Amino acid sequence: MQTSPSPKGSDGSRVKMTQRLRALLKAGKTLFVPGCYNAMSARVLDKVGFPAIYMSGYGTSLSLLGMPDAGLATMTEMQLNARYIANAVSVPVIADADTGYGNAINVMRCVREYIQTGVAGIHIEDQVAPKRCGHVAGREVIPLAEAVGKYRAADAARRELDPDFVIIARSDARGAHGGSLDDAIDRVNAYLEAGADMGFVEGPTDIGELERICREVRGPVFYNMTGVSPRMGIERMQELGIAITITAGAAMRATLQAVYDLALKLRDGGPLAEAAFIDSFKKHPLGDLHTFAGFDQIRAWEEAFLPAEQLDKYGDSIGHQPDRKP
Repeated sequence: MQTSPSPKGSDGSRVKMTQRLRALLKAGKTLFVPGCYNAMSARVLDKVGFPAIYMSGYGTSLSLLGMPDAGLATMTEMQLNARYIANAVSVPVIADADTGYGNAINVMRCVREYIQTGVAGIHIEDQVAPKRCGHVAGREVIPLAEAVGKYRAADAARRELDPDFVIIARSDARGAHGGSLDDAIDRVNAYLEAGADMGFVEGPTDIGELERICREVRGPVFYNMTGVSPRMGIERMQELGIAITITAGAAMRATLQAVYDLALKLRDGGPLAEAAFIDSFKKHPLGDLHTFAGFDQIRAWEEAFLPAEQLDKYGDSIGHQPDRKP
């Protein structure tokens, strides 16, 4: 469930998330989109106030399966995670759709399935299956003609259901076996001609390569600022003309660090260490876990839609109660 409804257009109708993402892109400013890996991490990013959120494929694979981003997560698992995330937040979500999970015909089903989750856009890459993270060695790309057919199919499928759905074409040719930056740029331009909305060259290794990408890609540039790729501020990305930049793994790494540190405290201090941690968490901006999770909203819905006598259960019940201060 979304935490708040989509805004209304000038005619009073609800604005779709796909339309909201396109409106953000039309603003002409670099859109910084951090990565999440599940609905909870997405809700944190939403609460902080980011205008859009990215679903990390690496994060999905590691959080769901405990396994690396090596083509081990299926379309069903990825699509289901995208659905959970899109329905947990009030902003557009861009999701990783790996290779589209097969040939051009499979890509058509992939696009339909992702549109039905409620995400605003996806990126599809040109790797050989099984794919792997775009910042590890050992990648290979499919023949150009086959890849172009997949993006043409993706465009055809989205036009049937939602023409505003954003298709991002990613090429891994820069760091793939036998690949090059020239090849990656040429491929992305071919994918844009085939109907993709944005070009995504994965894995530039320095600022000079990124400058070339921004000059030579004939369409909006999507940039993944992670792994082997250079880091910079929003102002510099704006100068380069980057449309969207993602930092896919920050939330996942923060979670790994926090859970590991807590695990050490639990190992050494026992259950009282958890009690101390919970007490310290009360001072955190997110504060009360039950309120953040949505129990106050559940209570409000119960008051609105259930018979009054069903609320008697709160009278002598022990535990979290919503704040009823005026």
